[in-house]
Amino acid sequence: MIRVFLIFGFIGAMGFGQSPMTDFLNSLNQKQLNQAVLPFNDTSRESWHFFPASMLDKKGIQLGELNPSQKDFFHNMLKSHLSQSGYQKTLKIIDLENVLLELEGNANMRDAEKYYIAFYGNPKSEHVWGWSFEGHHLSLNFTVVGNHISFAPRFMGAAPATIKHGKRKGQRVLVQEQDLGLELINLLTPDQRPSAVFRQVAFREIVTFVESTVKPLEAVGINAKDLDVQQQKLLWKLIYEYISAMPEDLAKKRMENVKKEQPSNIHFGWAGATSSGKPHYYRIQGKTFLIEFDNTQSNANHIHSVWRDFDGDFGRDLIREHYQKSNHN
Repeated sequence: MIRVFLIFGFIGAMGFGQSPMTDFLNSLNQKQLNQAVLPFNDTSRESWHFFPASMLDKKGIQLGELNPSQKDFFHNMLKSHLSQSGYQKTLKIIDLENVLLELEGNANMRDAEKYYIAFYGNPKSEHVWGWSFEGHHLSLNFTVVGNHISFAPRFMGAAPATIKHGKRKGQRVLVQEQDLGLELINLLTPDQRPSAVFRQVAFREIVTFVESTVKPLEAVGINAKDLDVQQQKLLWKLIYEYISAMPEDLAKKRMENVKKEQPSNIHFGWAGATSSGKPHYYRIQGKTFLIEFDNTQSNANHIHSVWRDFDGDFGRDLIREHYQKSNHN
């Protein structure tokens, strides 16, 4: 039986604690707390998106409503829930709003301060709680039950994926997600490629979009067991690139459990072109998880990527197990 540790890490053993969260909440005044803290069962907890904040009425408190010291507390909180690489990716994604502002001049639409922090339940007093950080091309969702935590769903996007003008010309965000996928599809032999490429035209968008609950998609693409040693090594490297956004010790444990699912349960599917600069899409699906990546918009310079846990998004398995034990006791 697949246990909850495939989806959730153990907080206490990994050095997690409530201090960064309580420090942040303690820094807020009452008006800010009223904005930031919602009931755990608020319907917005499982409603996520990756659109510019000006397009939606989002609950929570904006970065722009925090003073400098409160922002410091927030960044400490964010660092405690991400690896260094995951944290740096997050900052780079947010900073792309400044690039888009330079390109488009729309200050209402492109604002690096319009990212929302929302707590669901109170970590200072409740056993079950969660929080999210969300805005354009970013949706990070954390659910905590006692000493366990869920990190899904997690969306990261980049536009422009490669900065083509200005002082930052040539800089790229989500580089590995892009390059490792292309490297893997082009490492396949002519006999393997027809199995991997299941569509000649890339999807315009990730298939699961912003659905609250996802179930396994059709198992398309090449089965990992049909890859040679070098190809499998590259596939594991690509999967770990997504997992590694979470804190390192937890990421290693999650990767160990993904590998226990066995290659026969994992498929790598490709749609569209197999070279950069042209629209392409890939998905990696295992028994418990789904990765989707697309780079199709803006002349294939606009990335969307997502990690989903079929049973563990928003901590559903963790919460269910908690209440089953509570009822039993």
